[in-house]
Formats: sequence, C-alpha cells, structure tokens
Amino acid sequence: MSDSPTYYPARRIKDLPTDLQPREMLERFGAANVPDAVLLAVLLRTGMKGKNVLDVATDLLRRYRSLSELSRATLEELSAIKSVKRVKALTLLAAFELGRRVRDEQLQERPVIRHPGDVDRVVRPLAERMSVEVFWMLPLNKKNRMITRQPVEISRGILDASLVHPREVFSAALRAGSAAVVLCHNHPSGDPTPSPEDVTITRRLIEAGRTMDIEVLDHVIVGRAVGSGDPCYYSLRESGLVDFSGKVSR
Repeated sequence: MSDSPTYYPARRIKDLPTDLQPREMLERFGAANVPDAVLLAVLLRTGMKGKNVLDVATDLLRRYRSLSELSRATLEELSAIKSVKRVKALTLLAAFELGRRVRDEQLQERPVIRHPGDVDRVVRPLAERMSVEVFWMLPLNKKNRMITRQPVEISRGILDASLVHPREVFSAALRAGSAAVVLCHNHPSGDPTPSPEDVTITRRLIEAGRTMDIEVLDHVIVGRAVGSGDPCYYSLRESGLVDFSGKVSR
C-alpha cells in the first residue's frame, strides 16, 4: 500500500480508515506532505450536518480557488458561510495571520541591498567557489530587501546574450514578486572590469525591465580579492557606463 496521502470521501469522518482521517494523516505524513484540504480540516475540526470536515475544507478551497485568496477573506465573509460560522472563521484568520508573521520575520532576516558592497557581500561566498562565469539576479521588494534567501542563478558560462536572456531574468523576477532587481556576475579571472558584452547585456536588461515595470538598479561584477583583501567589484551604475534611469544609452 502506498504511503502517499489520499482522501476518500465519506459522509462521516469516523467512516474513513483511521489513518486517512485528517489528524492521523497529518501525524503520519507530516504537514508538508498532506493536501491543503487536510490542513484546513485540522483547523476547522468539525463539519456540519450532511458534510464532514474534509467536505467543508474542500468546499472552501473551491469557493476561493486558492489558499492565497482564502487568506484574504474577512471575518464577516467567512462567518457568513453556513459551514464555517464565527468560531471557525476566527481560527482560520488566526492561522493565516501567523503564517504572514512568520513570512515577515523571515524577510527581516534577508539583507537589504543599498550599495554595490551589499551585493558583493551577498554574492562573494558563491562567486569564490566558481571557476566559470555565473550570472545572478537579486530580487528585491519595495524596501530593497532581498525576497529570496539566495541570489537567483540565471546562467553559467561565458556571458553572452544567448545565455542571459531577458525572459529568463524577468520570469524569475516575476515569480519572486520583485519590485526591482540587481544584476550580478563574477569574473573568475579576478579583474571585475566590464567587457563590452557586459555593458550590452546590461542595457538590454534595463530596457526589458522598463517594459515590465521592474527597475534594474545596478549590475555588479564581482572579481577576486587579492593582497590587502580590499573589495574587488565593479558597479556599472556607479561607473556611469550605463544609464539606469530607464532609457537605453546608445
């Protein structure tokens, strides 16, 4: 018999096999491995006449189409649903708010990018292990805090337009919900001076970001620190080689 969780509808929860009842499924498979309806059922605890708690949970998901939409429902909206009422509505609101607060705490732990040196500190631990060029994108929220815990790797290999395509960069930025991005790549040779191709790619991505309403704040090239250990990076924004105002420099 497979160990993957499956829900077999029944009028009463106690009619289900014991290991397929919501709490037992949660205990057996773990919270990360059970369907959304099972997690909701554990919170709701009981159903109503003619519907068991899994039926009620499934109806809620169908009504709101996703957990994200359900999480935005108000107390009044949820309380008006016959199978939910006020106590269950309060339980759901509390659970979703806890989830938001956990997410906010995690975001606070992620670095704020205000200066090329901030980019260097985030990327250097990754770049120092690389013997080839790697292109990263740092997705940022409206306060310039990184949305992901690590930079998003876009490509590996000698940088050219075929490897760093706007579609790849901005599809990743959109998935992360970015308000802005910082571009970054390494020069394994150690010299962070940009090549003509680096400048061309940057201009192309700035223009693509402009059409998608995602601002490209900078493109930082990370070199290899030697000797004194002074920072070894190059900011195309600070250099003035590229116009980051949204207009492509010709």
